[in-house]
Formats: sequence, structure tokens, C-alpha cells
Amino acid sequence: MAGKFEPKVPVKLNPPKDDPISKEFLSQCTGVDGALCYVAIKGKVFDVTGNKAYQPGGSYHVFAGHDASRALAKTSTKAEDVSPEWADLPDNEKKVLDDWFTYFSKRYNIVGVVEGAANL
Repeated sequence: MAGKFEPKVPVKLNPPKDDPISKEFLSQCTGVDGALCYVAIKGKVFDVTGNKAYQPGGSYHVFAGHDASRALAKTSTKAEDVSPEWADLPDNEKKVLDDWFTYFSKRYNIVGVVEGAANL
């Protein structure tokens, strides 16, 4: 079952970075006007710049520039669910979040860690 999250087309990823990324900088990485597009999960910041779904007008753009852990755990694209807080969620939603983290880890470079993140 380990391969269930493998991308259909192999992806060459860089080693994960642990550079601190400020919440302010992350909030600017929304893909608007060709800018970088980042999504954080459990405090780790993924570069999703090449995926149109996270760009303005894309179905997951609500996650861009944020730690979207709670929304991903709840399988929600509602702006009010986009939050780094996930520790209080039920185990089944935490499992969904772990699955999303694995999915992202196999497709996108980890470019840093949100400064001060307590949700690692």
C-alpha cells in the first residue's frame, strides 16, 4: 500500500529544507501575478507554484499562502476552515491530514518551515 500516493509521473524533488519562512512571507505566496505559490501543511511549506489548481482561479487557491492543515484534514475548501490548527480534530481527520502530507511530500518540494509553527 506504500505506493498508493505515488505520482503517476515520477517527480524529482530536492532534499527538504528547514529554512524558517515567516507567516508574512507565506501570506504573499499566493501565485498572484506570477508570484510564488506556497501551501503549508503541519508547519512544513510546500512549493506548489507549478500546479494551476493552487493559482488564482484554481479550485485549491484558497490554500495558497496559508497553512491549510485544518481544511485539508476536513477535506474542505471553505476559507473559514483554512487554519494551521489541527490537534483538536478527531483521529479520522488527523489520518486524512497525514495522507495529504504524504501526497504533497511526493509531489512538491518542501522549501521551509513556518516560523513559530506549533503544529508540526
